[in-house]
Amino acid sequence: MATTWEYATIPLLIHNTKAILDQWGADGWELVQVVPGPDGTGLVAYLKRPSGA
Repeated sequence: MATTWEYATIPLLIHNTKAILDQWGADGWELVQVVPGPDGTGLVAYLKRPSGA
């Protein structure tokens, strides 16, 4: 049976990136990618975890 995933996108604050990612990781989320935000100044993280986690 294939794993199904749920996804989240979150803004990252440069001065607090590690704490933000550590918190989401503790909740079972895995970082997939970090990209520039829509305004071009911030960053957005894309995360995933198995559905039902």
